[in-house]
Amino acid sequence: MDNRNMTVMEYLPDMQVIDSLIMDEVMNAYDAYDYNAYTASDVAAALSHEQISMADFAALLSPAAQPFIEQMAARAKSETYKHFGNAVGVYTPLYIANYCENHCVYCGFNCKNKIHRAVLSHEEVEAEYRSIAADGYKEILILTGESRAKSSVEYIGKSLEIASKYFSTVGIEIYPVNADEYAYFHKCGADYVSVYQETYNKTTYSEQHLSGSKRVFPYRFYAQERALIGGMRGVCFGALLGLDDFRKDAFAVGSHAVLVQKKYPHAEISFSTPRIRPFVGGDDKIPCGVNERQLLGVMLAYRLLMPFAGINISTRESANFRDGVIGMCATKISAGSQVGVGGHDGDSKSENQFELADERTLSEIDKMLRKKGMQPIFTDSSYL
Repeated sequence: MDNRNMTVMEYLPDMQVIDSLIMDEVMNAYDAYDYNAYTASDVAAALSHEQISMADFAALLSPAAQPFIEQMAARAKSETYKHFGNAVGVYTPLYIANYCENHCVYCGFNCKNKIHRAVLSHEEVEAEYRSIAADGYKEILILTGESRAKSSVEYIGKSLEIASKYFSTVGIEIYPVNADEYAYFHKCGADYVSVYQETYNKTTYSEQHLSGSKRVFPYRFYAQERALIGGMRGVCFGALLGLDDFRKDAFAVGSHAVLVQKKYPHAEISFSTPRIRPFVGGDDKIPCGVNERQLLGVMLAYRLLMPFAGINISTRESANFRDGVIGMCATKISAGSQVGVGGHDGDSKSENQFELADERTLSEIDKMLRKKGMQPIFTDSSYL
């Protein structure tokens, strides 16, 4: 799909347009956010408030907040325990296909990259499920590349129906769809949807998404709302930190999540904080570096802004970093991750989407959590 001559704001045929003004609110706040305007006094004032406002959140994401990381961490740990106790959700991702129609400069699955492509048959999908369930997992995140032609709505729906036989909680991270299609996925067994805007900078978005349906900025932006309209229990928000100015992107993510929560009070909100990673076919150049202390600052700010929201920490991050944030601000961790197609029931059928930083097995993650006094939770009945 070559739509590179279209602006990123133009919808393609069959893309649902919903009645919402949230994008305008988020983008206005994004454009106005000047994190260099905040001082240490602003950060101290924010931390003195019992409830963190968007103005406080803006201060906590600023460079002025870096000397306050320890104070933020202590408060975040208290808030995390208050809302989640010692419980930590444990899940594993499964890629069932990696065909993609999008030309995204930063992704190993992009349609211009010469990699092995694969889509699991439903028999292979079920074999993967059996292997994953045998390891003790009760929650799974199902992923595909963004190709309706190779990973159709019906194909994903059938995969979800099969998953319901093995898992109590099923999430999807696929191409954005219309509300009626999300309703179909929910009927088939999906509980929550993860969609990442990647960056809220429209210029960078245009430069990084050269063609394909993902190039349409507003359709991706409104995916979480369409998912909730379709009956999904929860939605996850995030930006690919390092693709552009991470502070402004993190601020937009928080604004986006808060406004969706306000409009849909029943929604279970969660955050993910992926950093851009090297990938097959890439040049290993990271547009905007984000170090671990800066990443921690983002996670702590999310926790203080929305104390009840889930925060996921993926295998993009090192074992030491993941161990440190669990119980402090993160409430959900992946284990035994495979980021190529299949791989849980044998060899992966494709190259990885990106490089893993933490390759520990479920038993190793379980041992780490229990050593920290945390309680691994393999089913998600109350939060994302």
